[in-house]
Amino acid sequence: MTVLDNLDKLIEDAVKYFWDTRRNQEQKTTGKRDAQSLGRASVTGGKQMAGFEEITVRIALEKGISEDCIFHSKALELPGYFRPEKKWDILIIDEQVLVAAMEFKSQVGSFGKNFNNRA
Repeated sequence: MTVLDNLDKLIEDAVKYFWDTRRNQEQKTTGKRDAQSLGRASVTGGKQMAGFEEITVRIALEKGISEDCIFHSKALELPGYFRPEKKWDILIIDEQVLVAAMEFKSQVGSFGKNFNNRA
């Protein structure tokens, strides 16, 4: 069975992972900065989108992109216009040519303030 054949279930699992991770991080509120804002730990904790990242990596592999070309948990920095290094969630580089640079973001609240950063 291919990733795409099982995509609905994989997305369902990634959504569940997202909410479970946020809930667990919220329960682990640490530090003065996180304690000042209810829910801040679940926002700053990171890794909520890991399930969706994994689906993307699996699809890339299934479509024939070599594992050596996919950078998922290390070597994720590229020089950027506004800063010397920008860390991405997934990079696909083939023969020293950038094929894809992906950053996974979620939008749970503050739609008016943050929607432009998530589109």
